[in-house]
Amino acid sequence: MQELSTSSKLKYIFSIPVIISALGYFVDIYDLLLFGIVRIPSLKALGLNPDTDGTFILNAQMVGLLIGGIFWGIFGDKKGRLSVLFGSILVYSLANIACGFLPHFPKEHLVYQYAALRFVAGIGLAGELGAGITLVSESLPKNLRAIGTSVVAGFGLMGAVVAQLTVELAGGWNISYIIGGILGILLLFLRISVSESGIYKNIEHKSVSKGNFLSFFTNKDRFVRYLKCIAIGLPTWYCIGILAVLANQFAPELGIKDLSPGKAIMWAYIGISVGDLASGFISHLLKSRKMAIFYMLIFTIIGVVFMLFGNTDTETKYYIFCVWLGLGTGYWAMFVTLAAEQFGTNIRNTATTTVPNMVRGLVPVMILAFDFFKNDFTVIVSAALVGLIVFTLAFYSSLTISETHNRDLEFTE
Repeated sequence: MQELSTSSKLKYIFSIPVIISALGYFVDIYDLLLFGIVRIPSLKALGLNPDTDGTFILNAQMVGLLIGGIFWGIFGDKKGRLSVLFGSILVYSLANIACGFLPHFPKEHLVYQYAALRFVAGIGLAGELGAGITLVSESLPKNLRAIGTSVVAGFGLMGAVVAQLTVELAGGWNISYIIGGILGILLLFLRISVSESGIYKNIEHKSVSKGNFLSFFTNKDRFVRYLKCIAIGLPTWYCIGILAVLANQFAPELGIKDLSPGKAIMWAYIGISVGDLASGFISHLLKSRKMAIFYMLIFTIIGVVFMLFGNTDTETKYYIFCVWLGLGTGYWAMFVTLAAEQFGTNIRNTATTTVPNMVRGLVPVMILAFDFFKNDFTVIVSAALVGLIVFTLAFYSSLTISETHNRDLEFTE
């Protein structure tokens, strides 16, 4: 393959598909994490319980992500990557705007109304990352895929930081929801300039099975690859879903007066944004997806141990460790890229969309395990036990999954 000049590489890395996918993921992350950031103030304002009702609503959103991941994954393989980029953002933008008007909803069964809107938002949010990473992976030269997808995630993940700042500056949690919805609607107009993936166009009219979700379960090798992809991503949402979103539960045992989940999420995502940008270059230098992820997992688990057992006795220290864990779990884009490269074009979008949403959808399971362990152990030990399970699965999968660096993506299953 002819070596590309520096200017040609930059044109690919900052091409329209990369820029639009990055902006889309930015809005996606803003809206995805907004409930975690406004959970306590919004539920208190609505007269609901931040812990029990908050967990119920968060689980509803995560279940929506799980279902939406399957729907948009299949849809993207059958109808094209762009159809998902348009449809998903419309769904979650409208749902978020509706969340902004919750104070005006009937007070009866308000928790179910809030949960229903977050469920619908979850369905919409499920399609954005997978379709964007698939489109970018199929649009860039194979030696630039890791860097391109890292740019998408690195910029996109800053949406969490902007979400926290918007909540602080907007003057109301509901205004933040409306702003997120409007940003999504505006992005729809920018997406008119994006072209469909050339690799997908090559099979669009061929008589090959497309978007067959069940095919992941009918072939042993494919099934194992699929499970390993999911397992590799679990530590990312363990760190966010338990150590950041539920940060306030750790404060009493750590001897900290108060911890803000919103700030914990913001600082974690500052780290994740930097980590995601770095992961692409690390993979590029190592010429390996799996080893880049493996080394970042080691860095992350060291941070978890220090956070939980290293005398984290001030709010500042806790947030510093949130940044550390963010840097380590910044392999998110790399893990989704790895999933895209594991499977053929005819089910690639299904894999790339369902895998990260299976990870997100398993957050309620991790929280259930966390709550189960709390019956017999402290909050810190309970979190450590869940982490032990999650990291064991991730380490094993990262070491045993097949390498995909520089793999040609023009193949079908």
